[in-house]
Amino acid sequence: QVRLVESGGGLVQPGGSLRLSCAASGSIFRIYDMGWYRQAPGKERQLVAAITSGGGTNYADSVKDRFIISIDNVKNTVYLQMSSPKPEDTAVYYCAARLASGREYGYWGQGTQVTVSS
Repeated sequence: QVRLVESGGGLVQPGGSLRLSCAASGSIFRIYDMGWYRQAPGKERQLVAAITSGGGTNYADSVKDRFIISIDNVKNTVYLQMSSPKPEDTAVYYCAARLASGREYGYWGQGTQVTVSS
């Protein structure tokens, strides 16, 4: 089993910055990659960014050049650095993990609310 706990959400002004953290525990040696998803009211959940245990990254077009995903393998924590957020980035952000490429993300955190507003 893998347990994921997010932190760092809150209210941020447009153009500001915010960093989300996701601490993993349990059978972390089995993790292939971890991702950040988000879901806004009335919308489908979407992948924001993902990172493999080796550091390979993937981003949604809407956040490229603004968000950075990184991993600290010592702390078993994945981060999402949000720069120049926009009101449309407002959503509940979820951390997720999967055990192999091509498989669905099977482990999820509880979510953290991010609100971008002035």
